[in-house]
Amino acid sequence: MKTRDKHTLMTTAPVPQLIGKLAIPTIISMLVTSFYVMADTYFVGKIDTQSTAAVGISFSVMAIIQAFGFFFGHGSGNYISRRLGAKDHDSAERMASTGFFYAFFAGVLITTFGLWFLTPICTALGSTDTILPYTETYLGIILLGAPFMASSLVLNNQMRFQGNAIYSMIGIIVGAVLNVSLDPLLIFVFDMGIAGAAWSTFISQLCSFIVLLIMDRRGTNIHIKPRNFSLSPSLLKEIIFGGAPSLCRQGLASIATIMLNVAAGVYGDAAIAGMSIVTRICMFINSFIIGFGQGFQPVCGFNYGAKLYHRVREGFWFCIRTGVIFLTFCAVIGYIFAPQIVAWFRADDPQVIAIGARALRWQLITLPLGTWVILCNMLLQTIRQPVRAVTLSSARQGLFFIPLILLMPRILGLQGVEMCQATADLCSFILAIPLTVPILKSFRNK
Repeated sequence: MKTRDKHTLMTTAPVPQLIGKLAIPTIISMLVTSFYVMADTYFVGKIDTQSTAAVGISFSVMAIIQAFGFFFGHGSGNYISRRLGAKDHDSAERMASTGFFYAFFAGVLITTFGLWFLTPICTALGSTDTILPYTETYLGIILLGAPFMASSLVLNNQMRFQGNAIYSMIGIIVGAVLNVSLDPLLIFVFDMGIAGAAWSTFISQLCSFIVLLIMDRRGTNIHIKPRNFSLSPSLLKEIIFGGAPSLCRQGLASIATIMLNVAAGVYGDAAIAGMSIVTRICMFINSFIIGFGQGFQPVCGFNYGAKLYHRVREGFWFCIRTGVIFLTFCAVIGYIFAPQIVAWFRADDPQVIAIGARALRWQLITLPLGTWVILCNMLLQTIRQPVRAVTLSSARQGLFFIPLILLMPRILGLQGVEMCQATADLCSFILAIPLTVPILKSFRNK
């Protein structure tokens, strides 16, 4: 498809059908990504509670790597979609290579720093004496893949913002299938234990990176070329404005995970394991809405760049209605079968199941509200409203969760740990209303 044809499609096709077409591959990508993250938790859960907890603790570092990947990916991708909407292909080409190489270099720095200070980092993340050896083993291997994970996220998001999500989906699926296949092979057949889970993740990330580079050369995707890399302050400024909300959101999510593990660690290894399982489950459910919202973002970017504001509003409300219905259904089913769902990951530890089931039910109560928060954040980020977008992206895990996780366990004990995220979600929903409604009204006026 030619660039002109893509512009016509994005600015004239019926919005619901267009979002649905773009959302299907992104939803699949998000679900598959969440699934292969959950695969480590599932297979490692067959080893022991300490290994399960170690994977959960290491997730906070993976969130930091993802934060930089999303920072450069969303920052460059948002700019690319707006420039393509304005028919400025040259600027989009320069941004694509710039965002990619910035992310790869950032990943190299994370690997170097992380391996140099591995033990103190594992301790600071909340590892107890019994969990520390497992965390060092798992995280030490995971850090090797930081450059490939970060730059893969850039490729994934750039292709998605260009309206070519099918290509990014292929790269994600290859890595996921490989990880799910290698996990049981390395963990049990080769008896590598938690190290097998880590190597499985590293190998799958490397292969996914290679496939995404190949996919980047297909179709109408803007090709990554070293000669297009630029240190231009104006491009870096655009990345910061477009990617800062993602960096704040993911960075604060990492800090929140660390604080959650520390708070849960007071109540033993089972509490850390139970809470980490619940985090993965909710991440998997929310991945549908995130994927659906990512199908909306290129439509939003193209049409905002083309000044077709009524199409931006139409797409936003279509996604809100669809997301609320889906998450309400998931919340009801998950609430009823919470113990059975948690038991999939750690069936032989009743304490983990009890803690996880209670925490899962608390989070499911406010789950449908997440649709509004996620879609509002994506809208504000795509149309370049950096202050509002950063405020909202910082709210769930930063402005609300961090103070609450310090306060609620002191008042309610373990129950405070279990219900903290649900309380933060409710507060974020309330904050999103005044941040977003005026923008939607301005679209109507325009």
